[in-house]
Amino acid sequence: MAVGEGAHTIAHLWQRYRGHLVALLISLTITILIVAFRNELANLASYGYVGVFLISLLGNATVILPVPSLAVVFAGGGVLNPLLVGLVAGLGEPLGELTGYMAGFGGSAVVADRERFQQVKEWMQRRGFLTILVLSAIPNPLFDLAGISAGMLHYPVHKFLLACWIGKTIKAVAIAYLGSGLLGIVVP
Repeated sequence: MAVGEGAHTIAHLWQRYRGHLVALLISLTITILIVAFRNELANLASYGYVGVFLISLLGNATVILPVPSLAVVFAGGGVLNPLLVGLVAGLGEPLGELTGYMAGFGGSAVVADRERFQQVKEWMQRRGFLTILVLSAIPNPLFDLAGISAGMLHYPVHKFLLACWIGKTIKAVAIAYLGSGLLGIVVP
């Protein structure tokens, strides 16, 4: 290796992957901050629709670590207008999911050259919207993996957000109405 060749390689790698690294660092920082301040997040619920939005956004911004934002949607549906609670949560949740998407985008450089990765990427381009919509409409702890995968596969972010918004809004409205109905029975 010639003198200065190592520096050229590092500069080239930094130039090529800096966007990926920044996305990964932002995602990790947001997750760490949310976990560190999780007790303070519980106080947001007393702020009505704004609290529902913020908890939905922040609860979905953690990557892998669960934050029970659906419990707030359920309870909010019992004390506020359930349709509005669902719509507000449906706006916050997809925005929070961008951290998982960014984490995947940041980590995509590691696997981008693998043949299986290219096959899955082509499949997501054909069926990704429906897959993301269905997975986001079902209450499940694995959606972070779908968001990470979408980012890793460089699935278009606008399509990811739209599918996520539709699915998460359907889920949030249903859970808010469930909360309205069940809490109405328990607490008349």
